[in-house]
Amino acid sequence: MPRQSLVQRTAEHRAVRAEGHGGHGEAGSLDDVSKAIIEQLQQDGRRPYATIAAAVGLSEAAVRQRVARLVGSGVVQIVAVTDPVQVGFTRQAMIGIRTEGNLDPIVATLKEMDEVDYVVVTAGSFDILVEVVCEDDDHLLGLLNHHIRTIPGVRSTESFVYLKLAKQTYTWGTR
Repeated sequence: MPRQSLVQRTAEHRAVRAEGHGGHGEAGSLDDVSKAIIEQLQQDGRRPYATIAAAVGLSEAAVRQRVARLVGSGVVQIVAVTDPVQVGFTRQAMIGIRTEGNLDPIVATLKEMDEVDYVVVTAGSFDILVEVVCEDDDHLLGLLNHHIRTIPGVRSTESFVYLKLAKQTYTWGTR
């Protein structure tokens, strides 16, 4: 393993000291080094730690530790993103859900469904939006009729069927 320069060791020490050994302090607060690491991973989730280390001015071991902490704390997920159509899921939809009563049990039920890949509580016409990935229209209809609409507290749903995926990206940065 290459030796760290004094500059790298000093930068790491300052970053760790400033951020309480985690690369992020208060909730939603990341130091500049952690943000730079996240941006590197958003460009390529398979980028080698050595390459990231050179880009952000830390050692490879320090980057590996930072990434482990970011993943462990839930700030970052490193996953393979597929095009659903190319892996056999020809129907995607966003479903707007209007509810009554407590949202928490409804959200918990939706989160457990395999077809649901996105759940967000909203303000406006819908109380909850969910994105679903289904094999086909029959699968979507069954999911709506037998699972989503039967959840206690669901008043109504409105489906927005995807005709074509025009853009999907996760490179918005860290601000």
